[in-house]
Amino acid sequence: MIDLTVNDQEQLQKKGISKEKVENQIETFKAGIPFVKLKSAAVVSDGIFRFSEEDQKELIQYFEDSRKTLELLKFVPASGAASRMFKAMFNFLDAYDFSKEKLSTYIDRTGDTAVKQFVDGMENFPFYSIIMERISGKTSNRDEEIYLFVKEMLVTEGLNYGFYPKGLLPFHNYSSGSATPFEEHLKEASLYAKTDGTANLHFTISEQHNDMFKAEHDSVGPKTEKATDTQFDISYSNQKPSTDTIAVDMENKPFRNNDGSLLFRPAGHGSLIENLNDQDADVIFIKNIDNVVIDGNLNEVANSKKMLAGVLRKAQTKAFAYARLLEDGNASEEQVVEIKHFLEEELNAKLSNGFDDLDLTKQIEVLKDKLNRPIRVCGMVKNEGEPGGGPFWIYNSKGDVSLQIIESAQIDMSNEEQAAILKNATHFNPVDLICGVRNFKGEKYNLLDFVDEKQGFITNKTKEGKELKALELPGLWNGAMAFWNTIFVEVPLVTFNPVKTVNDLLKPTHQA
Repeated sequence: MIDLTVNDQEQLQKKGISKEKVENQIETFKAGIPFVKLKSAAVVSDGIFRFSEEDQKELIQYFEDSRKTLELLKFVPASGAASRMFKAMFNFLDAYDFSKEKLSTYIDRTGDTAVKQFVDGMENFPFYSIIMERISGKTSNRDEEIYLFVKEMLVTEGLNYGFYPKGLLPFHNYSSGSATPFEEHLKEASLYAKTDGTANLHFTISEQHNDMFKAEHDSVGPKTEKATDTQFDISYSNQKPSTDTIAVDMENKPFRNNDGSLLFRPAGHGSLIENLNDQDADVIFIKNIDNVVIDGNLNEVANSKKMLAGVLRKAQTKAFAYARLLEDGNASEEQVVEIKHFLEEELNAKLSNGFDDLDLTKQIEVLKDKLNRPIRVCGMVKNEGEPGGGPFWIYNSKGDVSLQIIESAQIDMSNEEQAAILKNATHFNPVDLICGVRNFKGEKYNLLDFVDEKQGFITNKTKEGKELKALELPGLWNGAMAFWNTIFVEVPLVTFNPVKTVNDLLKPTHQA
């Protein structure tokens, strides 16, 4: 039990957070979050499906054939600010003085490869000419010009890109002008998320960026509608204050700000399961805001999405037929065996070892529970570099096995066996998800019923010079979907083009 002052209680009420929720979070801090126990990496033919070109065409057609009758939605997590993207350039502004040192000397002295790469490719940034126009005539030499370029790009009185939402930065440069990720997502949606001429999109954004997104919507919406012959129905939501989590001190007592108020912190992208739960459609496509492609790669990306949607529709058709059969109470022993096979082989839902010893009635109850869940089809890209989070078979606390997307932070790297399994991962998750959130009767699931609360993260932070512990909720595509039925499918590398740093914009996949 925690003692709350009158002010604390008012603070909780305002945020929509119950005292019980805060107490549960404090208990989580005290108990700690155990590492996930990996069984093996999911690989092609054991957890990841790889389809031939012919199969892919058939899956695309399967989706296209049913598309007219489907409600489709594209869901884009877009609340990220661009500050992390420009971290190296902010450091450069602080560290470099062009009046005291040549830029080449600075780069040699510091070994700052990010700045070198930025400078070498500067003319290829989509905002190059905008900035050069703004600083024209203000510099006396090349080093000062580069410094002023970076400053104009980042500072408040300049373009202020360092504080923009990532989704509204110029990413791609076309002969007609530059395009933001927001605009690129509209173009993409017109190819695979459109029914009867309308594409529905939902962006989760930060409250302070609401007006900026609406302005971009007004600016690029009409021209993109005309170019793609698509009506865009766009909605927005913010992360809910009720999903913020309490911070604690190193003794696991609520951390208090200097004014005595409790410190709550945003709990990461896992909070967005609430925003996703507020949406409803037959098929929901999920893709991060910074993962966009230039026009030349649009069709390949769209076909990959349609293929995944075809996988989902095929799985749903079977799952719904079996769910109806079980609901009607007409399933024979042979059909129970058939449904078990479908769950284990096609939906990767492993049944516990004692299943075969249960009587038919109990078996049917287990199968009903396993079938009546949301389904996610996740694209998986081959590892090109160091393996990070990705697809794994894991054990839960009861020893049951399931297929999950696991981040490296959830794995005990001091355990040699677990570290070796991580190294065996052949693929990673590029946040490429197609979700089925309705049951066989067309009713939407309550997605909050399928979250594994034990898959969150505890991190150490500081505030006002004091150490604290923060709690991140289970990630949207990690623990927040832990109890969904899961299908992993290999997708081409062209579908993965995230922009984590500004220099990623110099990669060929972002050069139009």
